[in-house]
Amino acid sequence: MRKIGFQLTAVLLGALGPLQIRGQDPATQIEQLVSQYHELRQFNGAVLVGQHGDVIYEGGFGYANMDWQIPNSPETKFRVGSVTKQFTATVILKLVEQGKLSLQGTIADYLADYPPEVGDQVTIHHLLTHSSGIPSYTGLPIFGELERDSFAPDSFVTVFSGLELEFEPGSTFRYNNSGYFLLGVIIERVTGMTYDDALRALVLDPLGLDDTGYDHHDSILERRATGYSKGLVAYSVADFLDMSLPFAAGSMYSTVRDLHAWDRSLYTDSVFESVDTKQLMFTPHIQNYGYGWGIQDVPLGADGAMIKLVAHGGGINGFVTGFWRLVDDGYVVIVMDNTEGSHVGDVQRGIVDILYGRKPGKPRRSIAEELVPVIDELGIAEGVQRYRELKSSRPDEFDFGEDELNTLGYYYLGLGIVETAIVVFELNVEAFPDASNTYDSLGEAYLVAGNRTKAIVNYRKSVELDPDNENGKAVLARLGVELGDVSGDVVVPIDVLQGYVGEYELGGDILVAITVEDGKLIGQASGQGKYELTPISQTEFAINGLELRITFVLDEDGEPTGLNLYRGGETLFGKKKKR
Repeated sequence: MRKIGFQLTAVLLGALGPLQIRGQDPATQIEQLVSQYHELRQFNGAVLVGQHGDVIYEGGFGYANMDWQIPNSPETKFRVGSVTKQFTATVILKLVEQGKLSLQGTIADYLADYPPEVGDQVTIHHLLTHSSGIPSYTGLPIFGELERDSFAPDSFVTVFSGLELEFEPGSTFRYNNSGYFLLGVIIERVTGMTYDDALRALVLDPLGLDDTGYDHHDSILERRATGYSKGLVAYSVADFLDMSLPFAAGSMYSTVRDLHAWDRSLYTDSVFESVDTKQLMFTPHIQNYGYGWGIQDVPLGADGAMIKLVAHGGGINGFVTGFWRLVDDGYVVIVMDNTEGSHVGDVQRGIVDILYGRKPGKPRRSIAEELVPVIDELGIAEGVQRYRELKSSRPDEFDFGEDELNTLGYYYLGLGIVETAIVVFELNVEAFPDASNTYDSLGEAYLVAGNRTKAIVNYRKSVELDPDNENGKAVLARLGVELGDVSGDVVVPIDVLQGYVGEYELGGDILVAITVEDGKLIGQASGQGKYELTPISQTEFAINGLELRITFVLDEDGEPTGLNLYRGGETLFGKKKKR
């Protein structure tokens, strides 16, 4: 499945690199690191790194406008996606200080027309902390069909307001754009102003953030970057998104310099009237989320001492932003990119390593980009062989992450070369057998190929791995599969089980015999005991008590021709012997 809409980008720093040899100053190291990412087409944007108000490094890379080759700079305005949420939270808290809102007030207190069965339960606090239980509209299957349409905020609320809660408010964290959209509507009702005007009057103008605001696509905005999508062989202009849809959840633009000024203001008393209000914003709740910020302690200091990271990312069509504040040491790392598919998180992690005296990870080349010319010239079989060779011989040089093959598969699916796409997606399932999205993508390719049976099998597996996969549920519903059949115990018809019966040759004189006993599928390898195979899906089975799984390989007619035996990170293929 391709990812659409706008979302929080990860803030986890991950493992730190080894200590580096002292030498070059941090600014030079940062320049060299970001340049490497840019040369590999993995970064195109602007960077600012500061400490206690001083700028350690700032610079631009690539183009804000590729048509005219206008360079990116620290003054370039980028859409910031979900970084908007911290500004929306600030407006809410300002209104709380003014006595116009209560954090424990409900949606119904401010939006009388909101369905009461939800509006009476969900509070402002729930909306701020992604604990409301309201479904996020960017995760709905219809969202992709709405991206080009313009909506008034009040009317767009009806897209999700009639949906049932996904969980009891306050009990769970689930990242949610609907909640922050509603906060924007509440701001408009309470203030009598548009969200845009309230944001400017209460936050931006008082702080002098002149290069930050609501990005209306039809207005003239100096130094605005164009958003791009990075393909495997070229860039293209990103898909259009009407900015009425992100609204208070992701509609803003800014520059690295303005975000730096915003960072500095948060250390002062210029944002809120009370220290207690500021403390509310930075108090972590469920899953360490405050009001518009992710908050966590990370082991960065000497001897692994914990440093507080206050951060948020943003992803929206054509743009990715990372905003990290290491508040104990006064550092801020701001990375803004006007291309989808960039490596903003990796750039930030590398910069943080440099700041704390560690050697940053080396940027890795895209395995997908490496495989395109091989597949185009020599075919998909050679491409798969090349993938396996590089993964074995040069694992640290290339990026073998899940998104790489997913992107490659969609590249060929978009070209109409469906069989090649299927092979690529199957390779990704093999590499990431526990990732829901790999099965979702493979299911989509089989659907395009007209193989309904295999599409159902893979979409079913995707939803089993991720019960929140609304796209998979919607496709299964369209294919006539009852959603109740997807979760819980999997029942495989006896005639299907009987079809798997036979001997499978794994090589090295190893045979796996599959039989049916008392209505259950049984597996037995040469010289081994019998094991019951527990169905995970119609084609995939687990061996109880062992970290082993078997997936039966079907031909175009749905007949088993072999099986894949997954053992740890190893996959063994067994061909079914003819009777």
